[in-house]
Amino acid sequence: MTHFDAILLSSFGGPEGQDDVIPFLRNVTAGRGIPDERLEEVAHHYRHFGGVSPINAQNRALKAALEAELAKRGIELPVYWGNRNWAPYFPDAVREAHAAGHRRLLGLVTSAYTSYSGVGQYREDFEGALATTGLGDEVSIDRVREFFDHPGFVTPFIEGVRDAIAQLAGDGGTEGIHVLFVTHSIPNSAADASGPEFGDGGAYVAQHRAVANVISEAAAPGLPWSLVYQSRSGNPATPWLEPDINDAIDELAAAGDTTAVVIVPFGFVSDHMEVMWDLDNEAVDTAGGHGIRAVRVPTPSVHPAFVAGLIDLVLERVNDVPQEERPHLTTLGPWPDHATVGGAPAVVNEATHGTAGR
Repeated sequence: MTHFDAILLSSFGGPEGQDDVIPFLRNVTAGRGIPDERLEEVAHHYRHFGGVSPINAQNRALKAALEAELAKRGIELPVYWGNRNWAPYFPDAVREAHAAGHRRLLGLVTSAYTSYSGVGQYREDFEGALATTGLGDEVSIDRVREFFDHPGFVTPFIEGVRDAIAQLAGDGGTEGIHVLFVTHSIPNSAADASGPEFGDGGAYVAQHRAVANVISEAAAPGLPWSLVYQSRSGNPATPWLEPDINDAIDELAAAGDTTAVVIVPFGFVSDHMEVMWDLDNEAVDTAGGHGIRAVRVPTPSVHPAFVAGLIDLVLERVNDVPQEERPHLTTLGPWPDHATVGGAPAVVNEATHGTAGR
């Protein structure tokens, strides 16, 4: 067994009031020289919702659900919570854990796929927190593997797609329904760097395609589906993963065969700002403008299967479960514990990557 004595729920963070919005976006884009005027172009998403991103409330709910699952199983591991870009920050969480006597923390990162922002940057966050607190000689932070194809993460989407298709089909059958699997766009260079051995788009695209195929076969056999992207930001001249979901809907409308779309936000673990604005607002409006019905599938959030799956991932590490015994639903998994993504490509530092929501 590996001795971890606490869990660190690790996330992006988000503003919790109008006065927080620009300071939060400055944190997200620190070191990139982006003026406040440009940040205001993104800030209106938050201001539309009173300056509050739902992500912190969602993480509070997830923390409580994890604690309840641990208690149900009789596992004595406290859960701390830290963010990259807003309070509670990682150094605060490390100090709190240290003061309570905990020395080996296991990170549960709210990012399921391999990318710099979802893997390499969290590794840097943890190292930075230990350096900032001066506790690097006493505290260590590891993290669970990427869980893109873990049953706990995938099962809620399978259920959601089935429910959405049933809602759209009614008595008319499934003809004309197209499933749109949507995730956060990132610069092409960042995607390629996530795993060059996987070809164009790297591990990031390969993982999403593999999971989309699993969900489609389980919940929408025979229906057409596409992998699409959302929340592109940054320099317009910089190539990012495409197509954007709105462009994809426009193309489906032009082809004339689609009467309804199922929007599956399978790049996200909760309904944060990018889901609420880019999908529930913009994408649904785009579909409606073409007379296409749209149903957006829920994210895992605190779905019992997801919460239980996260604790299973913790126990994999605590109990040193062999790789061949770890659950996975694609041929890409189970992803290794210590797979890394290197430093950010220069293009990412020039973009407002990740500022569109959360």
